[in-house]
Amino acid sequence: MRKLFILRPEPGASASAEKARALGLEAEVTPLFEVLPVKWIAPDPANFDGLLLTSANAVRHGGEALERVKALPAHAVGEATAEAAREAGFTVRTIGTGNIDDLLGMLPAGLRLLHLCGFHRRPPVNPAQRITSACAYRAGPATPPPEFRALTGNVAAIHSAEAARRLAELVLPIERKHTKLAAISQQAAVAAGLGWQAVAIAEEPSDDAVLALAARLCDKLRP
Repeated sequence: MRKLFILRPEPGASASAEKARALGLEAEVTPLFEVLPVKWIAPDPANFDGLLLTSANAVRHGGEALERVKALPAHAVGEATAEAAREAGFTVRTIGTGNIDDLLGMLPAGLRLLHLCGFHRRPPVNPAQRITSACAYRAGPATPPPEFRALTGNVAAIHSAEAARRLAELVLPIERKHTKLAAISQQAAVAAGLGWQAVAIAEEPSDDAVLALAARLCDKLRP
C-alpha cells in the first residue's frame, strides 16, 4: 500500500491526516499553500437575512469584522464549516451536505445572503437567493516540505481547485503518470490537468468522501 499525501493547508491538513491514519493509511502532511486573512469591511447586517458560509476559513480568518454580522443566522456547507461557525459564536440555521448549490436549494427563494468567502471561489449556478460576496481570506503558495518529493508513485488528496492548480505547477509530466489523485470535485479534478495515472472524484464534496476514495486508490497501488 502506498502513502497518501494531504495537500490542504492547516489546520485541515492535520485533521485529515488523523482521519486517514484511522483508516489504516500512511499519511503525509504536505500543505502546498497557506490561508491568509483579507481585510474586509462588514456591510450593514440589516440588509441581509442570513450569512452563507462555504468554508471554515471564512470564520477562522474573518477577523474583527465578523462581530458586526454575528447576529445573522448562518447557513453552512458541511459539518466542519458549521462547527467552526458555532465555535466563533454564530447560530447555524442550516447545514448542507453537498456544495453551495445543494445548500441554496434547501433555502427559501428571495433570501438576502452575505457570502463570506475566499478570493478563489465558484459562484452558485442560478441561485434563487440574492447573494452578496465578501472576500475574507485568500490562499497563498507555500514552499512544499521535503516530504513532498516522495509524492511520485503515491496518492494525493485534492481538497480544492487551488490545491490542484498548485500541484500541477510542482509536478513534472514525467512524474504524473505514476501518481493517482483523489479529488473532492469535478472542478478540482479538471484544475489538476492531464497526465496523471488516474484522477478519481469523490462521491460527495466532503473530507470523509475524499479520504474514503483515497483509501481505495492506496489499496490498489501495490507494486
